[in-house]
Order: sequence, then structure tokens, then C-alpha cells
Amino acid sequence: MKNQTGDPPGGQKGHEGSSLKMSENPGKIIKHIPNYCHSCGEELDTSLSQLHKRRQEIIIPPITPGYIEHRSYQCVCGKCGSKTIGDMPTHLKANIQYGKDVQALVTYLSIYQYLPANRLKKFLKDVVGLSMGEGTIFNILGSMGNKAQPIYQKIKGEIQSSKFVGSDETGVHINKAKAWFWVFQNNALTFILASYSRGHQTITNTFSDGFPLSVYVSDSLPAQLKVKSLAKQLCFAHLMRELKNFEETFNSKWAGELKQLFKNAIGHKKQMNENDYTGPNIKVKEFEQELSTLLETDTSNKHKKEKAFVKRLIKNRNSIFTFLYYKEIPPDNNGSERSIRNLKVKMKVSNQFKSFEFAQHYAAIRSVIDTTIKNSMNVFDALLNLANQDLVPAE
Repeated sequence: MKNQTGDPPGGQKGHEGSSLKMSENPGKIIKHIPNYCHSCGEELDTSLSQLHKRRQEIIIPPITPGYIEHRSYQCVCGKCGSKTIGDMPTHLKANIQYGKDVQALVTYLSIYQYLPANRLKKFLKDVVGLSMGEGTIFNILGSMGNKAQPIYQKIKGEIQSSKFVGSDETGVHINKAKAWFWVFQNNALTFILASYSRGHQTITNTFSDGFPLSVYVSDSLPAQLKVKSLAKQLCFAHLMRELKNFEETFNSKWAGELKQLFKNAIGHKKQMNENDYTGPNIKVKEFEQELSTLLETDTSNKHKKEKAFVKRLIKNRNSIFTFLYYKEIPPDNNGSERSIRNLKVKMKVSNQFKSFEFAQHYAAIRSVIDTTIKNSMNVFDALLNLANQDLVPAE
């Protein structure tokens, strides 16, 4: 049996594997000492036994909810007779409510692991021993979405001032209506946005000044190409998919030549050093000259899709080889596609978002989660920190 790449399952050759390690301080030790000889049946002196072998199994203790009771007492002053009552913690709003670890777990399973509310409810009851209604689940997620806002807005600000921003969008359904999720990201940050529009106005409403310090990487969606930015980079992955289609469908030699040029440019990027980005690079000039020659091709006999493609490249001529002038700029928008992929998984699992408000909460929490992952931090710990303020009342 082989995976999609044709390799056998499991670790591949050259991969540094990892294996379970035995604990030096196991929580429980069970001794297996023979009390009679297996050869002659003679009774053995077990006090003389010697350790022969160790084996361990990893278990998860039964998970049961714990309860912490807070009691406020009053005292009477012996001098003036006034009563003074001990203050309850400020996060306690109801007689009984869910703690931060419960909030973090619900958020982790719903937003990060994609469990729909009905399955999440069953998991909590069967595994954790908590009977929680779907309404409470959504209340918790809403509360966590609100708590995520300061970090969410900070991510937005840092994205806008970064050197590189990749963007993409994908269609979803919110309460049976068509909507979109947009992503703006780089290697360290992810900002996800819910909107009922796929138009440029969504971007300007969110980033009114555009991205004056950033090279903006995207596909050729007109709404994306209108964005104000320091420079732009068209996604090579999208362009090369179109060129491959022209090759296969129209037997286009020109498309094959342009695709090879793009491949050569990507290969050259991998070999470039620091000095290549600060001074004249002859090889890059050669790529640009070859591109100009290919774009001057006679399109009179080409299919209308090829004509439109050539016209688009000519119009965005200065956004093709930008990645060869900036070290941190990739030639494709694959990072944005990876960031938006979680929405596709969410749609397959849950089909739609029940409300626009919940979609906004999802966007904020998922932005925090994806940024956490990019910075090699623990997702559950990050959600625990997020939940560390006001807690949600139980049903």
C-alpha cells in the first residue's frame, strides 16, 4: 500500500524518526515474580528475585470533571460592629460556571479540530463526563471570540506593516447565504476575515491604507490586483496551472516555453544569495528579456483564453518577477492557500456557519490559532491563556 506520492506509509528513508520513550518515574509498578520453578515445580524464594525485564504501557486515567467551590465569609468588627464580606474572584459571575480549561477544550475541539456542536456535545459527555448543551457551546465560542479581539487586532496591525503579505479568499455559506472568508498572511502571522462580499471594498474597509510597506502576493482576482501596496507578485502556481491547461488543451508550444521560463526563475531564486538582491543581477535581466519576447508573441491565432492570459500578463508586467528582487518574497501564494484550507475542511464537516456573528468569532479565534502554530507554540496553551479572563456560566 502506498500514499498519494507513491511512497509506502510511515517514515521515509532519511527521515529522523521518533519512538516512545519509557518513563523513569512510572506512576504505577506491577511486579511479576514467579513463585514456583517452571522446570521442577519447586517453591521459589521470592525475596531473592532479580529484575529481568521492564515493559511499560501508557494509559489515560478516567477523565472526570472537578469542582472548585468558592466560599465567601463575613466577619463582624469588634470595634464598630460593621460586617465585612470576603470578596469572590471577579471572574465568577454565576453560582456555577465552566472554568478556563473547559472553555479552552471546547474551543480547541470546535475551531482547531473541526468538531460540529452535536459531536462535540457527545464527546464531552462520553469522554469527559460533562453534559453541555449546544447553546452553551456557542456561548463559550462567542466569549472566546470576544476575548481574542485584542490579539486579532494586533495581528491585523502587524500584517499591514509587514514586508510581505499573501492574500486569498474562499466561498462559504453563512445561514444559507453566500459569503467569503479572506486571509492575509505571512510566515509568522495569519489574519482571517469573514465578509458577504468578494469585492475590493472588503479589503479597503479592513485595510483603508492598503499595504504601503508590503509586497502583496495574490492570484489575478481584480479585487486583489487593485490593492495599494509597495509592489505586487502574481502567484506562479496559478499562472503555471493555466499554462499547463493551454499546453494540454490547445497544444500550445508558447505556453510550454513560458512555463519553463517560470520554472527556471524559481530554480534561480533558490540559488540567489544576499548580494544578488542588493546589486544588479544579470540572470534576472535575462529572465525579464525572455518574458518580454514571449509576451510579444502573435496572438491572432490563439484561443480567446490564451489571448486574455497574455493581455493580463502584459497589464501586470511589473508583478511577475518581483520575487527575484526581494529575499523574503515567495513566487507563489501557497501560504495563503494553506491558511484558507481550514475553511474548506470546516465547510465539509459543518456545511455552513449558523450566523455571521459566529463566522466572525471563528475568524478571530482561527487567526490566533494559525498564528500560534506558525510561531511553534502550543495551541491548547494559547487557548488557555485566552480563556483566562471572564468565564461562561453553565446551564
